Amino acid sequence: MNDPLSGLVGFATALREAGVPAGPQRVQAYLDAVQRVDVGDVGQLYWAGRITLCADPDDLARYDDAFAQWFTAEPPAPKPVTVPREKQARMAAMSGEERQGGDTQVESEELRVAATDAELLRQRDLAELTAAERRHLRELLAVLKPVPPTRKSLRQRPGKTGALDPDRTLRRMLAGGGEPVRLAYRRKSTRPRKVVLLLDVSGSMSPYADSLLRFAHVVVRQAPASVEVFTLGTRLTRVSRQLRQRDPERAMLAAGEAVPDFAGGTRLGETLRVFLDRWGQRGIARRAVVTIFSDGWERGDPGLLAEQLTRLRRLAYAVFWVNPHAGRDGYAPVQSGIAAALPHIDRLLAGHSLATLERLLVEIRDA
Repeated sequence: MNDPLSGLVGFATALREAGVPAGPQRVQAYLDAVQRVDVGDVGQLYWAGRITLCADPDDLARYDDAFAQWFTAEPPAPKPVTVPREKQARMAAMSGEERQGGDTQVESEELRVAATDAELLRQRDLAELTAAERRHLRELLAVLKPVPPTRKSLRQRPGKTGALDPDRTLRRMLAGGGEPVRLAYRRKSTRPRKVVLLLDVSGSMSPYADSLLRFAHVVVRQAPASVEVFTLGTRLTRVSRQLRQRDPERAMLAAGEAVPDFAGGTRLGETLRVFLDRWGQRGIARRAVVTIFSDGWERGDPGLLAEQLTRLRRLAYAVFWVNPHAGRDGYAPVQSGIAAALPHIDRLLAGHSLATLERLLVEIRDA
């Protein structure tokens, strides 16, 4: 090969005849690459041409045949492709994920089963739960996020709309050289509306008492300054302070020690009169959302209960009565307490399950 350049150009021509599209630009790149390698080394010469003259994987076999015929040398064996450690780790992780695909499907199935169980538990009657279901219910109650109702305050704050604020408008005029460049407005601010929960802890309500107290604890913890809780039985007991404790178990223990008449009798009219005389009339019930949790069994005078509910209705913003039996098919409000209360309350609601208690929170928020 006396003229190396003509020999290299001839090799490119042979490649084109073999079907490799080695155009002028690739040939020029090939000649430049050859100048940077040792032409006496067949391996370097081979790779210089393979890198610059081949444009497609299908060209490699044709290139090897042409190289062997033109230079009468076997093409060197291709170098093994080394994969960086980072890529190897990624590939191993992907392979591991594929191997664990069955485990992932099992976990997804377990999550779907758990979600289904939680939904079924939300519809279950609180009085029929097993010990394990009650533990699960406590977890579901703990994640509730009650939104307290609000009311308009007498105080006003700056706003984009509303009544004209002359003081702020005048200050802006003075700052702007006397020109009313931008008017200022004000509107009434909002503050939490008081919420009062009255829980019947008599014998007929004992299957629901623990769940309702835990529900009350969640409501109190969300707005401790504006929520009050009392228990109704043979006497009235205020348990707001006990339920303000952060830990639910400590709060339940403190409330249980404070209430002396758990699972006793029911005197709704008398206990409601005590509530109104000692707390309600003095401000706790004024413009508040009052919710009574009771099945309506009254051992006292139903007329007294109706009279006290009339007083309560004049003070409160809204009065709800939550009856755990109201959500059952075929229920009729025939109990003496319920019959006396119906004309004096805003709504009779069901309260036998977690789902109904969640709807109650919406009713209180929208009141």
